[in-house]
Amino acid sequence: MTDASATAARRPGEQVLTALGLNVPALDPADASPHSFPGGGRWRTEIPSCEGPEALAVALKEASRLDVPIHRISQGSGVWMLTDAEITEMVEATGERDIELCLFTGPRGTWDIGGSTRTDSRGAGLRARGHDAVAGCIEDAIRATELGVKCLLVADEGVLWTLHRARAAGIIPADTTLKVSALIGPVNPAAYAVYERLGADSVNVPSDLTLDHLTEIRRVSGAPMDMYIEAPDDLGGYVRMYEVAELIRRGAPLYLKFGLSKAPGIYPYGHHMRELTLATAKERVRRGRLALDLLARHGADGDMAPLGSRMPGDLQRFEISS
Repeated sequence: MTDASATAARRPGEQVLTALGLNVPALDPADASPHSFPGGGRWRTEIPSCEGPEALAVALKEASRLDVPIHRISQGSGVWMLTDAEITEMVEATGERDIELCLFTGPRGTWDIGGSTRTDSRGAGLRARGHDAVAGCIEDAIRATELGVKCLLVADEGVLWTLHRARAAGIIPADTTLKVSALIGPVNPAAYAVYERLGADSVNVPSDLTLDHLTEIRRVSGAPMDMYIEAPDDLGGYVRMYEVAELIRRGAPLYLKFGLSKAPGIYPYGHHMRELTLATAKERVRRGRLALDLLARHGADGDMAPLGSRMPGDLQRFEISS
């Protein structure tokens, strides 16, 4: 990584286009996010969809080979799809490298008996249906944190609020972070602020939000934002690598998520999908290297948060009544 600052960054094709009379419009300083991560830095990295110890090992090996810095590694199939031994192995492997491990909690829309998510309107989405599904998510959260997991992925507002209350009550560790899934990501500043107040420590937004949308969000909330720089096909398949510098400028503090389009879904993972899962884990890291190389070429790779940092800073919360 270089020491280039955001103010010294150039925009893609800027010099050539200017020379040809196609001047790039000047950036408006008012569009820039005023927020950053605690301890410094405006962006962190995340490798998603590492579905077990073997996929994690492949991702870590490729990250070492390609010199890709990683702040967080996440999994999408869920705590319930892993044995205690597998979770422990993942906790130890990420702990050795000071990387935050994030596991998904419990039953959710597409994997229970509800059919509404398969209708054209998508019904209730990927949320936890009924008391038992919420209970399953909480059970997963307690089991995972007891095994050393420090970050939990949630796809339901009620589960998020319940886990935040459990954290405040000391039922799960106080330093547990709660991450809102892209499956329910907010698309406007009012909704984003609600997720923050419900207990979210980072919020995944859909990858089709415009740059102006990110600025609108940052005018009401400083909660860390997660965004797929390349989104899986079931989340749109968007590829926004050339916008990375501007996404950081508008959306900081921002987790750059390196997903993979044009690849079959792998949730819920099992060994019958082993080869695909290992190959895609490796390629996600390579996509990360491509995005980081773009940042470096444009002189915009400064302001990365220190490796090992994971906390979100001071956030706004709804009051928890006794």
